[in-house]
Amino acid sequence: MESRSSFERVSNHKHSYSTMKQPEIESSGIPEIDNGEYWPLSGKPYVDLILTKTGVKPIYSMYLPKKMTSELPSAGARAVSAVLTCGQKKWDMFYGGVKSGHKFSIEWRKFVDDNNLKEGDGLVFELLECSASKIHFRVQILRGDFPAELNPEDEEGANSDNPILLG
Repeated sequence: MESRSSFERVSNHKHSYSTMKQPEIESSGIPEIDNGEYWPLSGKPYVDLILTKTGVKPIYSMYLPKKMTSELPSAGARAVSAVLTCGQKKWDMFYGGVKSGHKFSIEWRKFVDDNNLKEGDGLVFELLECSASKIHFRVQILRGDFPAELNPEDEEGANSDNPILLG
């Protein structure tokens, strides 16, 4: 009788793992969570910020706060490859250290436009990978324009002039 490795026995098995029925995951009822747009932080370094007019059109300059720049390579004159992941998409760009003011390259514009970012939107940058040659952030977008149904009501009815204070 011929001897076979365990890998061969598994690979010759009649059932493929990819055709096995996967258990259904119950929906949370919130499309942004179900689609992977929001997630709990993993404990890695992160920074949250509110976009100002300089971060969106027409200027498109994104400077990372000092809290995060201390975690990143000091690129000096050389830019470092950077990847931003948001949902199921990725954007490649460069990050410049001290000499370029700790900001992302012009490709930041594509990230802003593709995600329809506006002044007042919140961003959470979670640092997934960091080396002397590459940084990778997972980005969550928290929209600054709340739907009317989320605006608080006073005793006399709707009051859309009051801002919403979170947490």
